[in-house]
Amino acid sequence: MHYTMMLSLLSLLGLSSIAMALAPPLTVQYQFPTAISDNMKVPVVLGVMSRCPDAILCESVFNRVLQRVGEKIEISLSFIAKPNASEPLYGVTCRHGQVECAGNVQELCAAKYHPTSEWWSFVQCQNFQGSDNIGTPETALNCANAAGIDWENGKAGQCAGKDGRGTEGIQLLQQSVSDSITAGIQKSCTIIINGRQVCIRDGTWYDCEGGHSPTDFIRQINEEYDRLNSADRRIV
Repeated sequence: MHYTMMLSLLSLLGLSSIAMALAPPLTVQYQFPTAISDNMKVPVVLGVMSRCPDAILCESVFNRVLQRVGEKIEISLSFIAKPNASEPLYGVTCRHGQVECAGNVQELCAAKYHPTSEWWSFVQCQNFQGSDNIGTPETALNCANAAGIDWENGKAGQCAGKDGRGTEGIQLLQQSVSDSITAGIQKSCTIIINGRQVCIRDGTWYDCEGGHSPTDFIRQINEEYDRLNSADRRIV
């Protein structure tokens, strides 16, 4: 009943895309299409904040994209925060507080040590729990289990630490924030396909010349994939 009520609320609020894309808590890993060649993949970067509603919506849209063209892309998350040398735990200030920093760390560690099908399942599961629960130890553990990640004994959990304060994870977060600044990523969610910013979701969709639906992103990815792997551009 909770799931049905949430989808109804999302629809009433006009967030039909996230209502369509959200699914019940994950119990199995996503199965993306299998690559059938050694062709170059299209790099896709989502500039996000783990507790940001726009990031959650953006990632739900790309959940549908991955199900269609997952074998053609190399997706990653680049986190937005403000470097702050006086911040005692993370060395950066996350807009939605320290628990968001913890959520960022957890997702970066999962992405470092696990394939896309697993770490993306972990992110989607965290999102489904609601933004207020992202970054908590309980959500991380439950979603890791759902995604097939050994959080308590594996490298990803060790990287993140029990409370999202692992030394390695904090270093990953600081580097990710630095990379976002270098790339000019300021808004969550910023979508970059093959090095080119193609769309922003920040309260509304804008700067989306090619559109902002899953079908639009799939089309743009297919175009970039064909361009990257066209015969006259391949180095033999």
